[in-house]
Amino acid sequence: MTPAVTRRRRSWFSRLLKEMRHARFTAWFGVLVILAYAILALFAPQIAPYNEATVAGQPYMAWGGHFLLGTDQLGRDVLSRLIYGARNTVGIAVITTCLAFLLGGTLGIVAALYGGWLDQLCSRIVDVFMSIPSVIFALLFLSAFGSSIPNLIVTLAALDATRVFRLARAAAGNVVVMDFIQIARVRGESAVWLIRREILPNIMAPLIVEFGLRFCFVFLSIAALSFLGVGIQPPTADWGSMVRENAALISYGNITPLLPAAAIALLTIAINFVIDWYLYRTSGLRDER
Repeated sequence: MTPAVTRRRRSWFSRLLKEMRHARFTAWFGVLVILAYAILALFAPQIAPYNEATVAGQPYMAWGGHFLLGTDQLGRDVLSRLIYGARNTVGIAVITTCLAFLLGGTLGIVAALYGGWLDQLCSRIVDVFMSIPSVIFALLFLSAFGSSIPNLIVTLAALDATRVFRLARAAAGNVVVMDFIQIARVRGESAVWLIRREILPNIMAPLIVEFGLRFCFVFLSIAALSFLGVGIQPPTADWGSMVRENAALISYGNITPLLPAAAIALLTIAINFVIDWYLYRTSGLRDER
């Protein structure tokens, strides 16, 4: 790594710290929650007391002792499965969202840059996919081709790529008509150069915000599909399936099924707090004090 690159990274990091020093409490809360979830996801085998599929006790054991949050219907440690659920559910959501942005964002920017028949073809295909309810399409596809993790990722990524395409196309469409794009084209710059140096830097803010929102929707969709039995399959730990598997405990006043639901809600709220702060920071608005 060259000294110039090192200085740029340090400069970027120092600017970020300076911004965070003046950030709202909700932004700090969101960042800390996201970091905590990331640590759980990365180091789940080292943090969890048991493996996610290990039957360590009797079914439906009470909280306390060797099982801080009790056991599930098979005798697996609920705390361990919650920790592994962070790795599985959040990890798959991150991969799915990245794939959706790679596909939808690339097609949207290219369609806006070239226009014409390519823009019309991509837009009509996207319109067809967006006319189908996402959950129903996912249920049909996964029921027909199997509820494997690759199928789950591809299905949700294809569905969310349509939303990303619309945003990227609209944002890039406002940029490609600018004079500096026309000047770059006259200079003979390639499409890759135009996208990397001119278009992406000018539409990065809405794309980052959309990435956070898309992640939340994908995250909730994975949990919903798992709750319905066509998402992440046992014995892999997943927060949506954990709610379904332990739902009977609610009848006895046991809040164990609410723990994975609370984990889903907390991460969603934290991400929205960070998105709200990022929008505030990039909009140029300031609080009146």
